[in-house]
Amino acid sequence: MKALVTGGAGFIGSNLVDALLARGDEVTVVDDLSTGRRENLDGALANGAKLVEQSVCDAEAIAAVSTEEAAETVFHLAAQIDVRKSVEDPAFDVAVNVGGTANVLEGARQAGTRRVVFVSTGGAIYGDGAEQELPLSEQTPAAPEAPYGQSKYAAEGYLGLYERLYGLSGVSLRLGNVYGPRQDPLGEAGVIAIFCGRLLAGGRPTVFGDGTQTRDYIYVGDVIAAALIAAESEATGPINIGTGIETNVLELTRLLGELGGSGSFEPELAPARPGEVQRSAIDPGRAKRELGWHAETSLAEGLRLTLDSI
Repeated sequence: MKALVTGGAGFIGSNLVDALLARGDEVTVVDDLSTGRRENLDGALANGAKLVEQSVCDAEAIAAVSTEEAAETVFHLAAQIDVRKSVEDPAFDVAVNVGGTANVLEGARQAGTRRVVFVSTGGAIYGDGAEQELPLSEQTPAAPEAPYGQSKYAAEGYLGLYERLYGLSGVSLRLGNVYGPRQDPLGEAGVIAIFCGRLLAGGRPTVFGDGTQTRDYIYVGDVIAAALIAAESEATGPINIGTGIETNVLELTRLLGELGGSGSFEPELAPARPGEVQRSAIDPGRAKRELGWHAETSLAEGLRLTLDSI
């Protein structure tokens, strides 16, 4: 299969590129390297992947590369992912996450692409689950608490629009909090990467608030497996890709302390950050029913694999 991966030099994207190459696919990566890293693709490029340094915000360039490569499947991961930056500059967030997605979809339409797999977000779209029954299903009303979640939700709408207008098949994967090898310690999404770095350096983790805030942590290998299955399926619309399990920050520090051999990884408490989601977990039931997918990597095992990769 010919595949085009936007954002393929990033944490999740580069792991996906490796998996596609491993099964014999022909892969083109589109990434402007603003947050992705070229070194993430060293092995992939040596194994035949092609890198096009370009922003998804450049409509003409995306149309040209889409037509030239004529990929059967497009995996769209390029995005502005920093929640705090989205608050500071919502127009930029929209330009990348909504405008960039529209450019990718238009390029796919012009190129005759069969399938688009869009990597979206679970927790940021559903908002705080503190007053709701967890885990949250795809039927949960969207209630983003930052422009980042709103822009991803709007991008999902464009995916549905292109299916209605042009018959372009697409699916949106609403991810939990992904972690694993190659994760950059950027923002909230990188909390495990940050903690692993502190542990290996002999430091202490900084925990904002009382540490009882929860997330649905999912290992990157399980996410890649879901993306590959979704690409071959006929499922459309949003699908949660998570574990359905809440884990609080204090539990993370405890598990990492045990894995690090010290048995103690005492956090330093800092003031809570305003607007932070307190509870989050997403229901993977649709993924199991329609994709035959479920997360296979336990948090303890995933943390060990992440530590071993650093």
